[in-house]
Amino acid sequence: MTTSHETTRTPSTDTSKPGSHFGKVVAVRGSVVDVSFNERLPAIHTMLRAGPDQEIAIEVLAQLDAHLVRGIALTPTQGLARGMKVQDTQSPLLAPVGKPILSRMLDVFGNTIDRGPALADVQWRSVHQAPPPLVRRSTKSEVFETGIKAIDVLLPLERGGKAGLFGGAGVGKTVLLAELIHNMVGHEEGTSIFCGIGERCREGEELHREMKSAGVLDNMVMIFGQMNEPPGSRFRVGHAALTMAEYFRDEEHRDVLLLIDNIFRFIQAGMEVSGLMGQMPSRLGYQPTMGTELSGLEERIANTDSGAITSIQAVYVPADDFTDPAAVHTFSHLSASIVLSRKRASEGLFPAIDPLQSNSKMATPGIVGMQHYELAQEIRRTLAQYDDLKDIIAMLGLEQLSPNDRNVVARARQLERFLTQPFFTTEQFTGLKGKAVSLEDSLDGCRRILNDEFKDYPEKSLYMIGKIDEAKMPNSPNPSGSEPNGSDPHSDKETEHANLSTHDA
Repeated sequence: MTTSHETTRTPSTDTSKPGSHFGKVVAVRGSVVDVSFNERLPAIHTMLRAGPDQEIAIEVLAQLDAHLVRGIALTPTQGLARGMKVQDTQSPLLAPVGKPILSRMLDVFGNTIDRGPALADVQWRSVHQAPPPLVRRSTKSEVFETGIKAIDVLLPLERGGKAGLFGGAGVGKTVLLAELIHNMVGHEEGTSIFCGIGERCREGEELHREMKSAGVLDNMVMIFGQMNEPPGSRFRVGHAALTMAEYFRDEEHRDVLLLIDNIFRFIQAGMEVSGLMGQMPSRLGYQPTMGTELSGLEERIANTDSGAITSIQAVYVPADDFTDPAAVHTFSHLSASIVLSRKRASEGLFPAIDPLQSNSKMATPGIVGMQHYELAQEIRRTLAQYDDLKDIIAMLGLEQLSPNDRNVVARARQLERFLTQPFFTTEQFTGLKGKAVSLEDSLDGCRRILNDEFKDYPEKSLYMIGKIDEAKMPNSPNPSGSEPNGSDPHSDKETEHANLSTHDA
């Protein structure tokens, strides 16, 4: 497969052609390879090929002196030895672009890894492209509806913007990403590109199967740099995915949804490459060029006059520490930051989005409208008041609160449960049919809860439903049989919530 791929990719890899440029391996240290050339040196980012079948790919990252370059291997270096001949391909790493890549699963070199035939009739482009200039960028702000209540109401996404899913391990980043793919690719006319950086092979196979069964694979491309691959491969897979996205945006004039899981693995791969190249680390062991490398990737994601690349990125937060340099640098590039809370996940409130830590630059009156903005602010205010009262409730109990505070707590707990939602991608695990809810229905439900229309309903009737009217289903408790006005309707809700959370966890 490698040989046919190389023949398609660039003629310069044919060693029989005149003008081929060769060097010799001087040293091999893990993934770091030093190569000497008697004549001219290859340029930075040039790909070198070595091995009996040219299967070992090395990217030049430094020119050490007049005859010596140092590169990082994008493939395992097993079998590479001092004195072996190395070919200068005279071109950088290339990515395949064009319609034939749709519905395929690829690696960083453009090889197919879905057991299908090799790509044919595709163009090849360098993965190193400049971001679009400011004069080509669109200044129009438009909301990108997802069908997920908590996101559409409180954290609207921007069409052509960048949104981040922040969270530690096991709080639901990949599940939320898969749900966004299902909801948006199924309803939007465009192309979706999923880029797995440092993914487990199990996750890639599951995602491919789910997207195929959902019928959205025909307009989707998957590209993976897996966890077991060398850091050079994981570091470049994001650039390859962006090159594909830019083709569909600029040449096909399509809107592109670019999903990256996980952008922290890109930073981590850069840190490994930096360490292998002998650079002095900066704070907490990260590479000194982390900001530049991340900017080079993120700034290519843009909304232009020909189309838009909308990106949603999962961001692993080491040890749930949001002051970590990787999280801080990523925050600065995003138009929306969706923070997933381990505490909410442990309570069974899925998606486990923390509305008080999350934010979106689109949540302004000029973009979403004054009514939506004021309702979102009222929801945040109610949830923040409940958060402040939690310590008092834990120490003294709910009965010691004033009637006004008790009403605030009741509204906040109902809002928390209404903002949960059964996902299409988790139907096989939960047994609940997935639901996508329109923005109008989401806003209507929150407004009616804040107006105390459901104050006599138990909290669990609002848990894991779609529209607010589903709380009035016949199998839900009848409000006419609720407790009389003289008693406290919330006195047993802490126990009820604890039982519910234990069951859902």
